[in-house]
Amino acid sequence: MKDLPAALRPREKLLSHGAAALADAELLALLLRTGYQGTNVLVMAQTVLDQCGGIAGLLRADAKKLGSIKGLGGSAKRAELLAVMELARRALASQLADRPVFDNPDAVRDYLKLQLGELGHEVFAVLFLDAQHRLVAYEPMFAGTLTQTSVYPREVLKRALTLGAAAVVLAHNHPSGVAEPSRADEFLTQQLKNALAFIDVRVLDHLVVGRGGVVSFAERGLL
Repeated sequence: MKDLPAALRPREKLLSHGAAALADAELLALLLRTGYQGTNVLVMAQTVLDQCGGIAGLLRADAKKLGSIKGLGGSAKRAELLAVMELARRALASQLADRPVFDNPDAVRDYLKLQLGELGHEVFAVLFLDAQHRLVAYEPMFAGTLTQTSVYPREVLKRALTLGAAAVVLAHNHPSGVAEPSRADEFLTQQLKNALAFIDVRVLDHLVVGRGGVVSFAERGLL
């Protein structure tokens, strides 16, 4: 980052004050290391965040999206960013697999925001849990416009049996950004809860993910 004055270099700031002192663009600049002709690395980092819709959007970006951003056309920087983003997702998944999910509800929300928060279409996913409520698998199962006719309980039951799940957490996103559950969401949740009860699999929660946050059915008393 020799294109920046020493006082502005994220590396020096991190070493002096810790990673928490850095803004999102500064942290990203550390990974990018250099800008391109006429643009320093901090400006480039902010441009990447703007075009991806912030850190959450960057974590959902694929190689094609990154390649469309000026300065990221080369494969090396894209590969490094994709690797770091995958490590972040795996780190959160590892936390959920190591201990009961509700021991760390913030990790569940953060994980789902990474998986679903920036998608442009609705996705219905299931977190399959073991008897100790640790994560066995996260699976996006249905996509499109989600209604009780497009989410098939029998498919959820089949996966629960295959994985030996004892409980599930349901999740879906609202691409509008508003996480407020709809009446259709409530009806679908009850359908799935009743169906899964036949095979002794509990529905612990249904989380609706929006850009502004995550709403829990359990906390709302809707289960």
